[in-house]
Amino acid sequence: MVIYLDNVSNRKGEPNENFAREVMELFTLGEGHYSEQDVREAARAFTGWSLDRHHGEFRFRPRLHDYGEKTVLGHRGDFDGDDVLDILLDQPATAEFITAKLWREFISPTPDPRAAKRLAAVFRASHYEIKPLLRAMLTSDAFYAPQNRAVLVKSPVDLIVGTLRLLDMHPDDLRPAAFVGRNLGQDVIAPPNVKGWPGGETWINSQTLLARRQVITRLLRAQEMPMPAAMQPVAGREPNIDMRPRAMRMQQDYRFDADRWFAQFPATRTVRDPDLIRLVLASVPQTPPPSGANDRAYLRDLLLDPVYQLK
Repeated sequence: MVIYLDNVSNRKGEPNENFAREVMELFTLGEGHYSEQDVREAARAFTGWSLDRHHGEFRFRPRLHDYGEKTVLGHRGDFDGDDVLDILLDQPATAEFITAKLWREFISPTPDPRAAKRLAAVFRASHYEIKPLLRAMLTSDAFYAPQNRAVLVKSPVDLIVGTLRLLDMHPDDLRPAAFVGRNLGQDVIAPPNVKGWPGGETWINSQTLLARRQVITRLLRAQEMPMPAAMQPVAGREPNIDMRPRAMRMQQDYRFDADRWFAQFPATRTVRDPDLIRLVLASVPQTPPPSGANDRAYLRDLLLDPVYQLK
């Protein structure tokens, strides 16, 4: 953030407000809970927060710091950056703002004000420990409420990693998965701006929905691709993994072993199909697959159902 928000150029007499503003707006208080004067004063407190030019590590440069008196959110003193962060964390609005973010990630796009406030109180009481907040959130009535089922859109990372886990794939090389995420709009560790990805329904449009379906189809069809010769079993020796070219190794890593995967379910279709739906989808499918479909076709229909894009 020091790099992205120009705090390297934030110095006494020439304060740069970017860092102070975004800390308040995006990561602690949220809009409407601070004034422009608070931003200006906080920017003075963050003067001198810089980096080592050779190693990129954080460094405080005392000669660039403004040691004068500042007033931030009604508090007055010779504040530095740590003092301002303590002041921000002392505001109830900070706990409520972060709780609302987590609510939108795990429960629904629109937080319930009263329930979110109760969770925020747990967050503050635990001195901003994430674990107690998540425990309270993930055991709350809202988390299990029927109206909050399948109302969140999976991000590309949710979709890709979730599908690999669902299909019991454990590739050694995750670069292909990262490339797919980039094509779907989520370049991991490279958000479009300091705020991150908008998320929600912005993940889905006519182009990305088609690309998502293609990714799933390719994963399911990987088993149909011919196995590299070096991997073919030969009497008296094990397949030679080291001789595989990189492309072949990745192809092998992303193969879906349907026979092994379906062996975990009961043999009868009347029991298996409901189990598959509960495992794969967050809600009932929009178009139930035909009951006479074979196992792989049934699974493919579930994964290609629009409901699979939801969590």
